Amino acid sequence: MRGRAHLPLLAAAALAAAGTLTVPAAAAPGQAAACSGYVGLTFDDGPGSGTTALLGSLKQYGLRATMFNTGQNAAANPALVRAQVSAGMWVGNHSYTHPHLTQQSQATVDSEISRTQQAIANAGGGTPRLFRPPYGETNATVKAVEARYGLTEIIWNVDSQDWNNASTDAIVAAAGRLTDGQVILMHDWPANTRAAIPRIAQTLAAKGLCAGMISPQTGRAVAPG
Repeated sequence: MRGRAHLPLLAAAALAAAGTLTVPAAAAPGQAAACSGYVGLTFDDGPGSGTTALLGSLKQYGLRATMFNTGQNAAANPALVRAQVSAGMWVGNHSYTHPHLTQQSQATVDSEISRTQQAIANAGGGTPRLFRPPYGETNATVKAVEARYGLTEIIWNVDSQDWNNASTDAIVAAAGRLTDGQVILMHDWPANTRAAIPRIAQTLAAKGLCAGMISPQTGRAVAPG
């Protein structure tokens, strides 16, 4: 959401969390000058029971992210989609039922993508411009349908392994491997991921990296626009 383009300076937020610094509201517009690069934080499979807590932590630590929602969850939880947008997050398409799309017919792929576009729009999430295929599986059929809906396919550079019961320490370490423009895969539902958010903010701040948006043109993380 454009109105939230300036969030608290990550380094300051980390210090504030440690009780060593008070961050005045006026500090917010200075964030851009402190960013030597941007990374894309992404959370798949929402919205669901963990979304509210995840959004609260992201907001508290001045992080924005792309939420790759499934259509069935967006349709079932429209208020949470609106909460994602209100929290300054971007909403992407992650298919309707999370199938292995490379094993489906073109008609099924089309249905999975188009129904999710509609469900997210109906819920107040806008019309997604980014698509993450379930399991990161793609082929020419999937890419052709993506193109039909004007979607840019986003995989990831770093896999947090949170879906595979990665520890909070391991998730933080994964985020620490990010470099400018790169994207990390995380998920909406693991408790360990939510627990990692404060330390992810601190880790990125120490490297001069800020949480950015994913460009539909390049698929890379860039300054929020």
